Amino acid sequence: MISTIQESLGLSDRVLNLLDCGVIVLDAEARIVVWNGWLTPRSGRGAARVQGQPLLDVFPNLRGSRVEAAVLAALTEGSITNVPPSSGRSPFPLRQAGSFDGAPIEQAVTVTPFREDGECYCLVEIRDVSGIAERERRLLDHAESLRARSYVDGLTGIANRRHFDVALERELRRAQRGHGALALLLVDIDSFKAYNDHFGHQQGDSCLATVAQAVSTMLRRPADLAARYGGEEFAAILPDTTLAQALSVAETIRAHIAGLNLEQAPAAVHRQVTLSIGVAAYDRTRLSDPAALIEAADKALYAAKRGGRNRVVADADATMPAVPAL
Repeated sequence: MISTIQESLGLSDRVLNLLDCGVIVLDAEARIVVWNGWLTPRSGRGAARVQGQPLLDVFPNLRGSRVEAAVLAALTEGSITNVPPSSGRSPFPLRQAGSFDGAPIEQAVTVTPFREDGECYCLVEIRDVSGIAERERRLLDHAESLRARSYVDGLTGIANRRHFDVALERELRRAQRGHGALALLLVDIDSFKAYNDHFGHQQGDSCLATVAQAVSTMLRRPADLAARYGGEEFAAILPDTTLAQALSVAETIRAHIAGLNLEQAPAAVHRQVTLSIGVAAYDRTRLSDPAALIEAADKALYAAKRGGRNRVVADADATMPAVPAL
């Protein structure tokens, strides 16, 4: 019986490695479980080298890509996504076998969720479609770009509210499973209505984009996420971050924006564009779900507003004190 099972497993491996496409299986944490032989000569990496590693650590260029959004949708929503070929933008850095100096392989990628023994996985299939017709490529690219917009804010280019909601739920589950830390920042541009009224909505949109990109740039770890929460309000999800560490990050962001010396409207409280930031951290006894964590950060944000703006304030019920404005 054991011999029969071993033979069956060996046959499965051989069949998997005979497939004329790349096959990657990811677990619920987006770590690589299966990596077939098609990928080895095209990526320069064998299965033993990548198994157990997060997909985004093996392929950092996938961050912010349509493939990352597709994997996120598969693992959280159970959605099947086709990522079609796109001229000049191959998702995975793969080249023709034995030709690492050649042109990248044009790819069509399919991400399919499935469950096994109660656990969530997703299958990533990568097909070489370098010879696809130009017309078909453009049509498919346009269709997929519409899908990708559902996770990206069109004005600022950072994650949108939908992406934020999904990511916060995922990171909270991870913190709960691993008894880890997680912090949330809610960021608001001070006196933004006065800014809009004085400079106009076009300049207001430019201000939003500038602040969004600055906040995103200040989050230096790959797992951190900056998102547009709504209007002139932004959010930052900081995995593996304590309240004290999050307050330090928030103060760095606040000081950076103030240091840009962006002109503010005469009716505003401060002469330059500034931020008020509320900070809260996961607490398994009190702040263990998205709504509670958001509410705590939101209350801290409003406390920063009432305190004079241009400051960082922590969740009032946490043990850490507020950080005074400089």
